Amino acid sequence: MHKTSTTCPYCGVGCGVIASHDGERVTGVEGDRDHPANHGRLCVKGSALAETLGRRGRLTRPRVDGVEVGWETALDAVASRLQATRAAHGRHSLAAYLSGQLLTEDYYVANKLFKGFLGTPHLDTNSRLCMASAVAGYKRAFGADAVPGNYADLEEAELVVLVGSNLAWNHPVLYQRLRGAKQRNPLLRVVVIDPRVTDTCEIADLYLGLRPGSDARLFTGLLAWMAAKGRCDSLYLERHTQGFEAALAAAAEDDCTIEAIAADCDVDPERLETFCYWFASQLHVVTLYSQGVNQSSSGTDTGNAIINCHLAGGKLGLPGAGPFSITGQPNAMGGREVGGLANQLAAHMDYDSPGARDRVARFWATASLDPALPEGPGHKAVELFDAIERGEIRALWIMATNPGVSLPDANRIRRILEACPLVIVSECMADADLLQYADIVLPASGWSEKDGTVTNSERRISRQRGLLAPPGEARHDWWIITQVARRLGFAEAFGYCHPSEIFDEHARLSGFENAGEGARCFDISGLAGLDRAGYDALAPIQWPVNERAPEGTARLFTAGRFATPDGRARLVAVRPRGPRQALSEARPLRLNTGRVRDQWHTMTRTGRAPRLMNHRAEPFIEVHPDDAREHGLHDQQLARLEGANGEYRARVRVSHAMRRGEVFVPMHWNDSFSGRARMGGLLAGHRDPLSGQPESKHGAVSLAPLAVGWEATLIVADPLDSDVENEAGSDAEREPSWRDESAYWARIPLGHCQRWQLAGGEPGSACGGVEKAARDWLAWARANLPGEPALWAEDAAGGRLRAAGFDGDRLCWWLMVGPPAELPALDWLDARFAEAANGEALPSERRRRLLAGCDAGESDAGPIVCSCHRVGQKTIVTAIRAGDASVEALGARLACGTQCGSCIPELKSLIEEETAHAADRETLASEAL
Repeated sequence: MHKTSTTCPYCGVGCGVIASHDGERVTGVEGDRDHPANHGRLCVKGSALAETLGRRGRLTRPRVDGVEVGWETALDAVASRLQATRAAHGRHSLAAYLSGQLLTEDYYVANKLFKGFLGTPHLDTNSRLCMASAVAGYKRAFGADAVPGNYADLEEAELVVLVGSNLAWNHPVLYQRLRGAKQRNPLLRVVVIDPRVTDTCEIADLYLGLRPGSDARLFTGLLAWMAAKGRCDSLYLERHTQGFEAALAAAAEDDCTIEAIAADCDVDPERLETFCYWFASQLHVVTLYSQGVNQSSSGTDTGNAIINCHLAGGKLGLPGAGPFSITGQPNAMGGREVGGLANQLAAHMDYDSPGARDRVARFWATASLDPALPEGPGHKAVELFDAIERGEIRALWIMATNPGVSLPDANRIRRILEACPLVIVSECMADADLLQYADIVLPASGWSEKDGTVTNSERRISRQRGLLAPPGEARHDWWIITQVARRLGFAEAFGYCHPSEIFDEHARLSGFENAGEGARCFDISGLAGLDRAGYDALAPIQWPVNERAPEGTARLFTAGRFATPDGRARLVAVRPRGPRQALSEARPLRLNTGRVRDQWHTMTRTGRAPRLMNHRAEPFIEVHPDDAREHGLHDQQLARLEGANGEYRARVRVSHAMRRGEVFVPMHWNDSFSGRARMGGLLAGHRDPLSGQPESKHGAVSLAPLAVGWEATLIVADPLDSDVENEAGSDAEREPSWRDESAYWARIPLGHCQRWQLAGGEPGSACGGVEKAARDWLAWARANLPGEPALWAEDAAGGRLRAAGFDGDRLCWWLMVGPPAELPALDWLDARFAEAANGEALPSERRRRLLAGCDAGESDAGPIVCSCHRVGQKTIVTAIRAGDASVEALGARLACGTQCGSCIPELKSLIEEETAHAADRETLASEAL
């Protein structure tokens, strides 16, 4: 057994991981105590990494036009079809769409091939959807896409402001780091600015639940307040900035009284004034901002409004101070470094920088090509697909992402992909729903197999080390790209044999002609020349890394000099504007989207770990109680949202955390896990005019109950989720029939089986009469499922049915017709399916308990709160009522909250709720006496 240091593949925190493996499989992971990003901490997703691996469900062979082929045939097909498209329609007919899941080395060779040698500027990345506005804001203010601070600043700050960031769920390790800092320093204050009351509010000293899209107004108002109260640092402004007067004048175009700002943002004036005073009176202020700021049609301006306030107060370049954009993906910043955005070249150079295009062309030796490099920026993500629809782009290579789920107007994106003459997809998973649009499918390696580097949110480069060989014929992305490049005639420029050689070239380009007063911020020339052993041993390090900073750089702009021509930072005149997607009588509710605690992107990885499905098992619509009542809905009822370009079906979660008139849906569910739960179909294509980032946080929707006549839960053995035999025979390509027959379905992987939540029929239909319904369901089971219904029970009065099917003595399926609230705890049933998979017959005593779904006396633990230790809500509430009324006491008794800590905010909420209920019960009892 070996232990290898590597990096977590999830969010932009970039946690170090120690993986235990034997060369065939990863047996466990733990946090790397020596990694400066996490110091040994891991969130529940990181802790479950080993559970997401395995060869099951992986793509293992290339496919061309639906036929499995060898690599030689596949690579020849990619090269010849790209070449033919370019010859017939020009270089601008080619495009690539990449992902922050790629390693820096993969990104580098893809950018080099498409922009440098194929001559097309149309290479963009899904980082456009999360970080492009932050990039544009930094470049306008500092002259470079450069995060000025680091994670240690959270522990050295006097005030931390979280804007549009549910840190507790989306960057849990940073949240725990901030929470620990607050415990050590009671003087540290935390402000949370978010339309929703999220778990992050658990550590907040002040919460501002502002109107969606009013963030820029809040910060322009803060700038005006600071100026009016004499709280600006005039010396810093004079020596190190320009544009203050114009920025202040733009802010003053609106009424800058606290009352007016509070009214526009819909927050309490006293709370707002407290925030302004705290921000203005402290020097060591960190403002963390993420998707809630960026995913807006005015995201760049909002980022600059935040930066303006830091510049005006001199609150950056110091320990514990700075505007800090925290990235969503593990290598979103690495992709930016190598030119993964359509408006970039490489090494943080872009088309607008004098001499940059010529410099990159000379370094890559492309001067003999026509043209050497594109003359200007390419299409950004949404515009790229518009160009495909117009027929201008005719060949698209997609790597490690699914635009058919994540982009706005996702249904249209799928139609565009279907009509595109050539779609090439590099993918790890065989069930990725993007594959149905691919002409050529290339099986790629995944985490635990890939070898290279990533850069996290604090500019820290870390090694991601390969632990296992890719399954079957899967290959690394950098290898696939270089093999295609060689077939296109560029063998000399793409002669890499190992990712260390790619990294060395990347490092050399970063330092190429990069010296003197106009030096570029991004410079890792100090890492050039590493041999393979040095590359393998590379320790985490923050750029710049060069002769002046051989050990890396913790903070930027400490001397007040920026990457602009005159060395001064720019304050930008910002005029706040609301969301582009307007509300209407037909769509009166404001839509917000985002992540949930235990899932990642479209769940192709996290969906493989059953315990990560426990916290939020189904897609949901979070809605305020008053809105639920107004629309005739109750908690856990099925409902539908209609948006600009589609609908979304999910289960309602009634929550006081929501503001009136607003709903929230998660981004993760796709066609592999649910029907009609792709949030991208609800969004219009509005985007920021500067960054091109889509407005994913500000949709407009209508809400209504989903009318169904029945709900059912079907649990089947693993093979049944893709191949179903019925009287018509077997067809491996046909989807399970219950998807087609159901108005709603969701697939929920368990440990040894698959759970399907189903709903359909018309209200008051035949399924409402149980005697007829029982016959219908049993007939349906006989027609669609293997084995025979051997046990069943019906409740004619209550409209319920439970049944189980066997193949001889082997359990094949379990069915309950009725609302999911009546389900037993499913661990017991999962164990029975495990026994069946091992060929064990079901003992008679357990067979008798099968319809109940549990052994006699076994209680339901309720919804899972602590995913690490599988502790349910009912178990926790029982312990609280027994006297364990603190997080520490619950941890000592049940172990919840003792591993990754992600569930601690929810534990605190349960303690508060039960304490309030106990007080109410005591009051009622005393009144009765």
